[in-house]
Amino acid sequence: MDSQRGLTVGKFAPFHKGHQFLIETALSQMDEVIVIIYEARETTSVPLNIRAGWIRKLYPDVQVIEAWDGPTEVGDTPEIKKKHEDYILNRLKLQGITHFYSSEFYGEHMSLALGAVNRIVDYNRQTVPISGTQIRKDTFAYREYLHPWVYRDLITNVVFLGAPSTGKTTLASRLAQEYDTVWMPEYGREYWEKHQVNRRLSLEQLVEIASEHLNREEELLYQANRYLFTDTNAITTYMFSLYYHNTAERQLAELANRAASRYDLVFVCDVDIPYDDTWDRSGDVNRRIFQKQIVNDLIVRKIPFFLVQGELETRVKYVKGVLDKYRKYENLLDLFVQRQ
Repeated sequence: MDSQRGLTVGKFAPFHKGHQFLIETALSQMDEVIVIIYEARETTSVPLNIRAGWIRKLYPDVQVIEAWDGPTEVGDTPEIKKKHEDYILNRLKLQGITHFYSSEFYGEHMSLALGAVNRIVDYNRQTVPISGTQIRKDTFAYREYLHPWVYRDLITNVVFLGAPSTGKTTLASRLAQEYDTVWMPEYGREYWEKHQVNRRLSLEQLVEIASEHLNREEELLYQANRYLFTDTNAITTYMFSLYYHNTAERQLAELANRAASRYDLVFVCDVDIPYDDTWDRSGDVNRRIFQKQIVNDLIVRKIPFFLVQGELETRVKYVKGVLDKYRKYENLLDLFVQRQ
């Protein structure tokens, strides 16, 4: 019996449950499934390799072809149809396709060009009533149609760093209210209050803090509405380890290194607000020293950051101004230039 080889194409911007149903249908019927995914900067800012990665991660048996030079025009005209047909047949030189899977009008002409069976799946969107256009318009409202791995990659993760008593918690919680989303409290404070001995934690306990903070943060990414506001991260925990122990466990150093590229935007809350001298803190002098160490560590790691200063309303306005201009997966340097 000849091998059954199915093909589907798309932008998958973003990859939703309708696409999953299409691919899973093909996988249930074919010996081999190929997915061509197009570059689509005119439709989405999510890079092609990230969109392709969603499919590879969810369906490791599928062959994913990244069409970096593929046609971007969409329409039911002879010229556009020919461009897509030429690309698949002559540029990619795909052979032996027996079935072409789609839920769009182009299934007819592509299957004819390939000499394949035109396999239309859920054309009227009755099984999965969603479209990429709907999701792009309001991702949070239609998040049930996105796999969690996809959804978390669409959230802008904003982190607030700074020494103790620099207003990180207040700012993160306030912005979560402003944007009707969730925020990630500093887990280290909760842990410290339960486990500190003489106001100190061990090297191993600092690893536990960073690990659990990351786990909780990851869970909140799936609940967030456009933004997750995160109070502190593993880099700060790493700095605390160096500050109090002059060393850090290897696992904590690795978590800090991961944090260096984890966040979309980094804000450093300045020490220009009054020091809140509670029993669990070590004084304003230490606050200022630790602040300098945090800032210098970010510079050494080459992590771009915005310095937040002033009273609360000024800080909120400043952060909102940055967020208004920021677009996830676009060049952060452009945002810095715009703010000059």
